[in-house]
Amino acid sequence: MTLTAARPYTRRISPIERGYLNAAATGTPQLIQMVIEGEGTLDAVALRRAARAATEASPGLAVRRRGALWRADGTVPEVVELPAGTGLDHPFFHRDLSVVTGPVCELGLIPDAGSTRLVVRASHIVTDGRGLRQWIADVFRSLRGEDLAGCPDTVDDAHFRTAAGDVRPAPAATRLTGLPAIIGEGPAGERPLWLRRRVPAAPSGVTARAAAALSRHLTTDTGRLIVPVDLRRHDPTTRSTANLTSQLVLDLRRDDGWKRVHSTLVRALIAKTEVAVLDRNFLRDNPFANNLSEAREFDGTRFPCTAIISDHGEVDPQAFSSPAFRATSFSTLPMLVPYAEMFLSACRVGDSTELTLACRDRPGAREKAGALLDDITEALHSG
Repeated sequence: MTLTAARPYTRRISPIERGYLNAAATGTPQLIQMVIEGEGTLDAVALRRAARAATEASPGLAVRRRGALWRADGTVPEVVELPAGTGLDHPFFHRDLSVVTGPVCELGLIPDAGSTRLVVRASHIVTDGRGLRQWIADVFRSLRGEDLAGCPDTVDDAHFRTAAGDVRPAPAATRLTGLPAIIGEGPAGERPLWLRRRVPAAPSGVTARAAAALSRHLTTDTGRLIVPVDLRRHDPTTRSTANLTSQLVLDLRRDDGWKRVHSTLVRALIAKTEVAVLDRNFLRDNPFANNLSEAREFDGTRFPCTAIISDHGEVDPQAFSSPAFRATSFSTLPMLVPYAEMFLSACRVGDSTELTLACRDRPGAREKAGALLDDITEALHSG
């Protein structure tokens, strides 16, 4: 199924997206995977129609790479019907999506007894968490027969550098030294290890609380944290599915307090540090790796970054419901990143916080990651 339009959607590949293209070239799939679980059913035929309608309103999810541009002449996200009870070991969850041949997005429909799982997978090269959630919300608007919001804008990160106004220049990037791995030892499998927790608490400062709990597991005096930041906060009128996420890199101290981490994060956001770093050339001037040879030197024993923690904020299940389907939970399956040991994703659904930790599947990793999630769970319950 292909998408056609009188004037095809086209935008240039941004510096942020080129950084993700570089990471993908190391052989690590750059994917966002969102999982919606609920009661009732979703009809595959109706879902395909809704995906087409949502993509016509947000053509950035049907692009393919054409030189220095993204052009919406690719395939509309397809619906893949999977057997009941399909688990995370199924190849569907691990295959890459090509930005050259397309599609850059697909949906997996998994029926279970009285319930349904919908898995939405997209290339992180062309979209980010906020962008993909906007597209999914339109899929469900279509299923409910409502008007679609759409994301037709073609702006890139340069737009937000301007929208943010005056920003103090970021210091020159210095190469980050590798920190010893803390989850497991020995050779890692090719697939990520995902561990999920539903915590019956929804406190403020989730990122800082999780980081402080993580700091208890550091084997050295310091660690390093990456916090993704949505650039759309500098222009909320923008409607785009593009990858518009920048990064904050924060130092972490062993046995850190969550309030110190939180205040450091808030100060960085007030200073718009995630905008300042956009002035660097990520392909030639970044703290992780400037070429494929350097990226491939990360052998799994040391990492420039201890963890990425991404808080998706509050998720309203009603936005992902239809007349025959009532969403009850929302979670993500974070990707592995060449320069980070682990990736923790969080979101709040009602009075609970959904956590998913991705790390390398190596001897002892499941037990160590489980203990880490135990401590993060306790930290979310504490005052």
